[in-house]
Amino acid sequence: MVVSLSALSSAPQIARVLIDGAPSLLLDYRVPESWAGPLESGARVQVRVRQALRTGTVIDLHPSSEAAESEFDLLELEDRSGDESDGIPAGLVRLALWMESYYLAKLTDVLRAIYPEGARETHYRAIEHQAVRVARPPSPEALEKLRQRAPQQARCLAHLGQQTEPIGLAQLGKQGFSRAVVQGLLGKGFLEKTVLRRERDPFAQAEFVESLPLPLTKAQAGALQAILEETQAAVPHPVLLQGVTGSGKTEVYLQAIAQVVASGRDAIVLVPEISLTPQTVNRFKSRFATAETEIAVLHSALGAGERQDEWRKVRCGRARIVIGARSAVFAPVGNLGLIVVDEEQEASYKQDNPPRYHARDLAVLRGHLEKCAVVLGSATPSLESTANVQAGKYRRVQLTTRIGEQALPRFRFVDMRRAGKSALGGGMISELLHQGLSRRLEAGEQAILFLNRRGFSRFLQCPDCAHVVECRHCDVSLTYHRSEERLLCHFCGYQELVPRHCPQCGSRAIQFAGYGTQKVEQVLRGLYPKMRLERVDADSMRRKNRLQEVFRDFKAGKIQVLLGTQLLAKGLHFPNVTLVGLLHADLSLHLPDFRAGERTFQLLVQVAGRAGRGEKAGEVIVQTFSPHSPSLQFARHHDHQGFAEQELELRKAFHFPPYFHLVTVTSRSKKERLAQFTLETLVNRLKKELPPEVLVGEAVPAPVLRVADHYRYQVSLRAPKSRTITAPLKRALLELQASKEVSLLVDVDPV
Repeated sequence: MVVSLSALSSAPQIARVLIDGAPSLLLDYRVPESWAGPLESGARVQVRVRQALRTGTVIDLHPSSEAAESEFDLLELEDRSGDESDGIPAGLVRLALWMESYYLAKLTDVLRAIYPEGARETHYRAIEHQAVRVARPPSPEALEKLRQRAPQQARCLAHLGQQTEPIGLAQLGKQGFSRAVVQGLLGKGFLEKTVLRRERDPFAQAEFVESLPLPLTKAQAGALQAILEETQAAVPHPVLLQGVTGSGKTEVYLQAIAQVVASGRDAIVLVPEISLTPQTVNRFKSRFATAETEIAVLHSALGAGERQDEWRKVRCGRARIVIGARSAVFAPVGNLGLIVVDEEQEASYKQDNPPRYHARDLAVLRGHLEKCAVVLGSATPSLESTANVQAGKYRRVQLTTRIGEQALPRFRFVDMRRAGKSALGGGMISELLHQGLSRRLEAGEQAILFLNRRGFSRFLQCPDCAHVVECRHCDVSLTYHRSEERLLCHFCGYQELVPRHCPQCGSRAIQFAGYGTQKVEQVLRGLYPKMRLERVDADSMRRKNRLQEVFRDFKAGKIQVLLGTQLLAKGLHFPNVTLVGLLHADLSLHLPDFRAGERTFQLLVQVAGRAGRGEKAGEVIVQTFSPHSPSLQFARHHDHQGFAEQELELRKAFHFPPYFHLVTVTSRSKKERLAQFTLETLVNRLKKELPPEVLVGEAVPAPVLRVADHYRYQVSLRAPKSRTITAPLKRALLELQASKEVSLLVDVDPV
């Protein structure tokens, strides 16, 4: 239980402290009775550990017990660490303790996610500049005397006298006042030196033109009203805002947040990809242009200093709106009124490294803990959210038409089993897509081409012996990247030069097979020499702010066609895009994953939604080898309800999420037999301890057995309630005497 010291009796209090840098080291200390002011969980304190002074975070506070003799031997807290901007709100400590239990994570890892290292710095690393300000205003006689003897000093003093804030020496220099002039005034006592601290602003160079709220459609007004009702409810229900692409969900977010902020509360907006953050920030800073500084941005692409400044701006209460990727769900907002999770169905909300949390689920939980409204927005909601609506846990609001009654884009399928031989570029560009692109370029319109595979060629293969060149450290083929003239591994980053002959049989007939975005780019430049094309993938967008520059040029019409991976799949609004082409729609359809059909359906609808968002109708051309797949056919008709009904029925019949919780355990070791044996031992123990309703799989090799020289085996466990699995699993992991050469990784609700 998390309590405030002010709410307790005057008896000595005990603080449980998590020590920095020590894996889950929790120690009890007495709170000094002499300390003034309340101490709360989340506060930063200094303590003694083996005579050394260490810093830690208060996790819990409780009154001491007279019966507990050991408490007489407890050390006292040494001191508070930092100022009021240090530490995290008590509500986030409650969230951390829940995460530790639910995800079977180490509390140290959880706190590291919630409280990033940069924000923990005891000494605030601000950017400082030497500055001056008026120390004492001169009398009229003294000023007149100064004008006669040193007119430049008099002019500088008059200029500074009109300022309300100190001015940096560099800025004064740009305004025509030399350092000698300033030194003269300092010597006469008219000025005094000070330090000007400036926060780093990731959008300092951007200009934002104020935008006014747009008139709402009847459906949008109804959605806004539903959200505002939940912001005022004693026990708010999460709202699933399901709206087709282009239906105006963002405008609903903006107006809801404006009213929440006007009422004195704050808001968090989550987006699934860092690439979408600049566009979202632009919309919000334009809408709230009169209070730009009240908007903070939090995501992993920020520099350490930028992230620290933005975090502290939120912690001090100077930022009212926080925008960011999944980690922004931990923003230290003090008076939270609304959390918006845009594109809630996206897998990128799931954290890959410990703690393996899902930001969407934590947003709902944080809303429950802090009694704030939560909005989950999507054109293609996850089946988990859809099932929660059916169970009455979520409130659904729908936007079924686009703004201005614009028609949804028309789908056209190309069966590549038949069209492949006649397709251009060795089977990459069908005749239908070729004609569609030509018409758009002639008409001055724009297009987006989507292929979720980067690189030039998928693999290098010998036609004589069928050998495929693989990574030396992973069980995957190397991908050829032409721009680097290297074979690269997309798992571990290993690279090598392209061999001139087969490493196995020596044949010089070795050749490239398959294609990625780099090869498609080469083909398109050959077909359309005058076309202004830009490739958007992880290889071409490495430079900071490069993606933002490309989107800005595309919106301005300097680029005609964007070719890229999933960076282009969602959230982008370009009114002049009338054609979207999917070059290989089957890539995600046949993966060994029960969500493959759902992801393919969502991807098609989301990518298609980039077309026809202006006055002109949109068209989507889908190149596929599986045109009759239910995922593709439901996407063709934008029929989420039909797809969800069919897929949920299958999930229920086969005991998969959202009706059963899924937990996976993965063993990793450089010795394959050790990884296999350790996991098999754990599975055998679990089968004896787990109740009958838990479905336990066998220890099997992971889909990619070896990654970065580590062999991986995994087991899946399913049950109606996750606690049925995690409680016995935690005991079994503690009792298992696993070798130090093997690591066991638990993923609750894996994505």
